[in-house]
Amino acid sequence: MGEYNLQVSIDQDSGFCFGVVYAIDMAEEILEEQGYLYCLGDIVHNDEEVERLKAKGLRIIDHEELKGLHNEKVLIRAHGEAPDTYRTALENNIMLIDASCPVVLKLQHRIKTSHDAKENILIFGKHGHAEVIGLQGQTNGDALVFQDIAELDNAELPQQITLYSQTTKSTDKFYAIKNELINRGYEVKANDTICRQVSNRDKDLHNFVVNFNKIVFVSGKKSSNGKVLFEVCKKYNPNTYFISSASELTADMFMPGDTIGIAGATSTPMWLMLDVKAALEVF
Repeated sequence: MGEYNLQVSIDQDSGFCFGVVYAIDMAEEILEEQGYLYCLGDIVHNDEEVERLKAKGLRIIDHEELKGLHNEKVLIRAHGEAPDTYRTALENNIMLIDASCPVVLKLQHRIKTSHDAKENILIFGKHGHAEVIGLQGQTNGDALVFQDIAELDNAELPQQITLYSQTTKSTDKFYAIKNELINRGYEVKANDTICRQVSNRDKDLHNFVVNFNKIVFVSGKKSSNGKVLFEVCKKYNPNTYFISSASELTADMFMPGDTIGIAGATSTPMWLMLDVKAALEVF
């Protein structure tokens, strides 16, 4: 123990959601067998975990590079893909290892059904996010994506709206948006498609963070879910720090004898939280 004698606990509910576990297990199995594997986009929004897998032979490619690839295996990560990707794979004789999360696949299917029924679709989600691009692809790009209600202030919206959400958004925000649209006089058919493994973390996290002097929240900067969960931590424990790796910890964040809780996003690997715990214990 270091002289600060910090008492450190890891939130056992934090870490990879099943969609990410599934994708990484699949990737590791193939990497063991053949020594390399292409993956379309970052397999998970966590740079440290991506680096660990790259060292095992994972090759991250983008959609442009996919077009030039032939006769290979390519992994589709948990976020899912638009129909175009499947078409390209077929044309280029690419074998897709589809690790799309079942929650995302179900949502894609529902959005496609709504689009085929000529409904006017709004998607509450982050612009340019991998999952959102896949969802919008189900509508041939017709769906309107917005990440903030203010974006709809001057939009010409039809009277009847079908509302969907990216799976990792905040449940509270989704319902606030639904109510605001109803208040503005629209007829809204709202489909709550937020992943319960993600939204239940909000509640579990609340119960966890109140027990400590300080919280260290570990997440990649690119993680949408990380942003949501970090806000939950801060709301219930204002002494919350956001870090992406143990190297960002400094002694001046803590006081001798502090109790510290470590939590993470659905894209944060447990080994990274263990690293952070070890680093804290030597202060």
